[in-house]
Amino acid sequence: MLRKLAVRRGDESGFALVLVIGVSSALTILLVAGVALALGSQRKARTDQDWSSAMAAAYAGVEEYQSRLANDTAYVRFGNPAAQFSSASTNLTLPTGLASNPAFGIGKTGTWAEVAGSGGSAHFRYEVDSSTYSTAGQLRLRATGRAGGETRTIVADLKQQGFIDFLYFTDYEIQDPSISGKATSCVKHYWEGRTGTSCGEIQFGGSDVVDGPVHSNDTLRICDATFKGIVSTAYNPTTGLKYLAQGSTGTSCTGAVFENGKPVYSPSIPMPPTNSELRREVRNDLAAEVPRPGCLYTGPTSIKLNSDGTMTVRSPWTKKTVVSGSPATAGAISSQCGTPGTGSNQLGSATGAKITVPDHNVVYIQNVPSLSSDPNFATTAATTCKGASGAAGNGIGYPVANEVVPTASAYGCNVGDAFVEGTLDGQLTIATENHIYITGDIKYKSAADDMLGLVANNVVWVWNPVKSDKSNLLSDSGRRIDAAILSVAHTFQVQNYDQGVSRGTLTINGAISQKFRGTVGLISGTAISSGYKKAYKYDTRFRYTAPPKFLSPVTTTYGVSTWIEVDTAFDPDGSYR
Repeated sequence: MLRKLAVRRGDESGFALVLVIGVSSALTILLVAGVALALGSQRKARTDQDWSSAMAAAYAGVEEYQSRLANDTAYVRFGNPAAQFSSASTNLTLPTGLASNPAFGIGKTGTWAEVAGSGGSAHFRYEVDSSTYSTAGQLRLRATGRAGGETRTIVADLKQQGFIDFLYFTDYEIQDPSISGKATSCVKHYWEGRTGTSCGEIQFGGSDVVDGPVHSNDTLRICDATFKGIVSTAYNPTTGLKYLAQGSTGTSCTGAVFENGKPVYSPSIPMPPTNSELRREVRNDLAAEVPRPGCLYTGPTSIKLNSDGTMTVRSPWTKKTVVSGSPATAGAISSQCGTPGTGSNQLGSATGAKITVPDHNVVYIQNVPSLSSDPNFATTAATTCKGASGAAGNGIGYPVANEVVPTASAYGCNVGDAFVEGTLDGQLTIATENHIYITGDIKYKSAADDMLGLVANNVVWVWNPVKSDKSNLLSDSGRRIDAAILSVAHTFQVQNYDQGVSRGTLTINGAISQKFRGTVGLISGTAISSGYKKAYKYDTRFRYTAPPKFLSPVTTTYGVSTWIEVDTAFDPDGSYR
């Protein structure tokens, strides 16, 4: 019996040994697997960290390039012309000497810029495409970040931040003193000490709907209007006057609607003194800066935009359509701008010249030069300075029959006024040394493709002629304007806004920028009694692009309008993929 038990115990000991060995083996396998998993996870974590760091480095490259533009607005001229992404750009050069930039490196032997604070563990390089800068103020940047053994690339669109970032922009919330007759002492912002309601303050009224971002360097006066976008003002942070809930006479009102929150602070945006920068765009002696000059017209000029991609231009005083020098000393006739003269299909004829819209370019209308050395110098004869009825006028039909001239300065015969209407097929900026009169609807043939800028040194008028009894000459109702509108030194205003009867709704699809607030209608109670009520809607394309060569503020920055990750441009060793 004892022997049998002993044998059995020996059998159980063998089984235990096998069990111990099996468990040990299993534990060993699990341990090895655990170590392998830990090492793999560590490697993956490191790869993930490098992957994320490479993207952060690419973003850092975009921000670094923006800072260079902020410190030097002319930095757009720099880039590596040999870079693949820069092939469509023009006139790019590499900065040299102390100004050299390692981020412009390409290839295996090319340099990378170090991300600040990374201790040399992260780098970036970028390539610039400035091919649309001269026309739309837009730059494209392809930035590649590198960290560890990973690289990632993003493309960012950078646009000048300026007036067309807003549906409505005004420097001063008062009527233009040159129109209202108010004292020049009124020309100060409310938060700078302008007091009372005697300076021609203008309100946003109850029938006004403003569908887009708004900014004023002044304090807005708002009475029951509806704002669908963000509203900002350069109010004095000490007094906190973001806006006044008052009508133009000082009466309190509480019905304003701010769908994106009440007005907030944003710094003043300085206006340029003139639009002379656009005048440079019609010179043929600046090949490097102006490789494709636009069209120069002289004296009162009418422009009818045609839906077939043409425009009909009447400009009797024009002799040369491109010039050289400032002041101009020579000129030429550009075939794209029409032929001066009074013959058939010529600029000085009664029906004008029909030409192709100078697409992605500028038309500038200048005053008749007073210097005899100027190629467009002319002596305006009284016999030619007539309106439609034979009375004194501008020689191209204004004032029209039975129209009472609104001001002594209206319809001058030797000034650079443009009279514009029609349907645009193309992208164009029309700029004037004096006024712009919008004589009818201005519409786009294609809301997706067409774009217009209207830039006057002085007033942009919505033409609204009246008779001697103050009744309206025009019988239509409503006016639509598709454009980015800018009055550099004065205002955007409806002519004779306080005479006649209600003209319906003024629909703006675009952006309005002006030095002084312009009046478009009179309110009687809650309704418009004369002029127009407002229906302003922002053209959201202006967030990303602009009409050709549209003016920017005196000081400007570049904001990123869009960015997207793309296929990696460079391998970690610097070679192109």
